[in-house]
Amino acid sequence: MNRIHQKLQEDKKILSIYFTAGYPSLNDTVKIIQDLEKNGVDMIEIGLPFSDPLADGPTIQASSTQALKNGMTTSLLFQQLKDIRESVSIPLILMGYFNPVLQYGVEEFCKKCQEIGIDGLILPDLPLDVYQEDYETIFKKYGLVNVFLITPQTSDARIRQIDAASDGFIYMVSSASVTGSQDGFGNNQETYFERIADMKLKNPQVVGFGINNSETFLQATKQAKGAIIGSAFIKFLTQHGVDKIGDFVKGIRK
Repeated sequence: MNRIHQKLQEDKKILSIYFTAGYPSLNDTVKIIQDLEKNGVDMIEIGLPFSDPLADGPTIQASSTQALKNGMTTSLLFQQLKDIRESVSIPLILMGYFNPVLQYGVEEFCKKCQEIGIDGLILPDLPLDVYQEDYETIFKKYGLVNVFLITPQTSDARIRQIDAASDGFIYMVSSASVTGSQDGFGNNQETYFERIADMKLKNPQVVGFGINNSETFLQATKQAKGAIIGSAFIKFLTQHGVDKIGDFVKGIRK
């Protein structure tokens, strides 16, 4: 059983943290992952830096730019992660744009993920139909869960389609804006959270975008299985470096 499936079966709300590989410094990747697990984080999304990140807000964009300047590449990330399973047991997901995966070679990329112990991929710009036609068999061959995104604008019919095609969790984008741009959830988001909960989907949902403290974490996970924090964690790393990760996690899980 994939580690993502095991984690989702646990009777708790999932805290997932996103960070950009190679940020703040090129060789921080492994330490960040180890410290996040040590401090009780349930799942980690490792961001593949990309030169043109469309859905990312200024915080993640800046971290991506810096990581590329630091020298981060897909090959280097795989090299850094080659022994990660000797010290880390929680689910690890690679998140990024499809272009770097395509450049690396989709099958080669998936094979490498399996060798290292990566559990899933989130590729927001890989359309569902293209995935199903061209890549699903490859992802499954290497035991990778592919996670799709939905937004408040996604129709019920499309959500049902995504739910049927998914085997893990659905990444529920809390708003249609870019990452890191919100401050708390308003009535629109609450209505959206309830609408999705009422659909009784077969896959659990994990909410992302706009979660930055214990209050928004609780709000997001009232209906959903878990929440993802990205921009707020990257801001924390920018301000405090990689030595106080425990303080950040404690601030969310009070």
